[in-house]
Amino acid sequence: MSAYGHGRHEHGQNFLTDHKIINSIIDLVKQTSGPIIEIGPGSGALTHPMAHLGRAITAVEVDAKLAAKLTQETSSATVEVVHDDFLNFRLPATPCVIVGNIPFHLTTAILRKLLHAPAWTDAVLLMQWEVARRRAGVGASTMMTAQWSPWFTFHLGSRVPRTAFRPQPNVDGGILVIRRVDDPKIPIKQRKAFQAMVHTVFTARGRGIGEILRRAGMFSSRSETQSWLRSRGIDPATLPPRLCTSDWIDLFQVTGSSLPHHRPISPSGSSQRPPQRKNRIRRR
Repeated sequence: MSAYGHGRHEHGQNFLTDHKIINSIIDLVKQTSGPIIEIGPGSGALTHPMAHLGRAITAVEVDAKLAAKLTQETSSATVEVVHDDFLNFRLPATPCVIVGNIPFHLTTAILRKLLHAPAWTDAVLLMQWEVARRRAGVGASTMMTAQWSPWFTFHLGSRVPRTAFRPQPNVDGGILVIRRVDDPKIPIKQRKAFQAMVHTVFTARGRGIGEILRRAGMFSSRSETQSWLRSRGIDPATLPPRLCTSDWIDLFQVTGSSLPHHRPISPSGSSQRPPQRKNRIRRR
């Protein structure tokens, strides 16, 4: 295990050292195709075995010393190590697969970057266990997952004990597999309207989805609201995180995203506009 070295605290580095977990991640990568972009390769625990897959790999490492060391150790001509912060790295405009043991404290920022990127097809990510569970909608969905559910599927993989890392973090890790939907039922050009609707439903006050939909004015009458709930088999007391992907899609299609200008409704119920939002080390 000493060969993996010690991660630097300022980069949130926790190197994966458990070969069983490494092999399980590689098995998931084998189920994909195309070039690979690796986030934070560190000491190369995933890079080295992936190099044997015969696919082009671009490993993006923020730590200059680790990037230089990994370049020296990489014998495959298919591997390129890039010294850069992944959050600043320009993803390719062609299909690729994203793989990474990502810093726990950067999980949300990395996911946002990926979900807005247009070309990648699959992502196999190791992150904090509870975050992986929430993103996969285990028990209940998060707003982020619901907002992107027409275009991506989120699957929870195995739990990774904290003892599988060095240095050891305070929490367990978990594998999250994200796949882009080939033929989404909602066109990507309607993404902002759909996501505004989900934001409205998640943030509006109400004791259940029935009251929330009425307060949001998404149906013209109480009877229409009740009719839609019955058609979906949804209890009016159900909370938004319990809705499934098909519920969100159907709600958007049935209402025609009827919110005025698709403006999210604040928790108080008032309508408001949402806030507006390299050095390369060449392969040998």
